[in-house]
Amino acid sequence: MKYIKPILFTFIILSFSLSNTAQTTGKKVSAQNASATNHAAKSSQAYAEILLERTELESQLEDFLGDYTEDFPKVKQLRFQLALLRKETDKLFTVSTNEASKLTLALGKLIIRKIELETNLWNLKAQYKDDYPDVKKAKQKVAIFERAIREILP
Repeated sequence: MKYIKPILFTFIILSFSLSNTAQTTGKKVSAQNASATNHAAKSSQAYAEILLERTELESQLEDFLGDYTEDFPKVKQLRFQLALLRKETDKLFTVSTNEASKLTLALGKLIIRKIELETNLWNLKAQYKDDYPDVKKAKQKVAIFERAIREILP
C-alpha cells in the first residue's frame, strides 16, 4: 500500500508529460500543414494576380498620400480595396494543398473583378440608399461574381 502513492504519482506525471508531447507534436504538424498550404497558395497564379493588383494599389496609395490626407476620398477607397484584397488573400491561404490546382489565373481575375465591383458598390452606398436602382444592380453584380468564385472554391 505504501508503494501505491509513488507509483500513482509517477503515472500521473508520465501521463501529463506524454499529453504535452502529443500536443506539441500536433502543433508542429499543424504548423507544417499551414506552411505547405501557404506555399501552395503563394506559388499559384491566382495569388500572383492578386499580388500584382495589391502592389499597384499600394503604389497609387503612396502617390496620393504624398499630396493628400487620409480623409481624401480616393485614399479611403484605396484603403478599402486593399482591405478587401487582404481578406481574399487570407481565403487563398486556407485552400488545402490538394485543391491548390484551383488557384488559377482566372480565379485571380474573378477575385479582382469582384473587389472592383464591391468598391463600386461601396461608393454608391456612400451616396445613395440601398433601394436605389444603381445600388441594387451593383449588389447583383457582386453576387454574380461571388457565386462564380464559390463554384471554384466552395
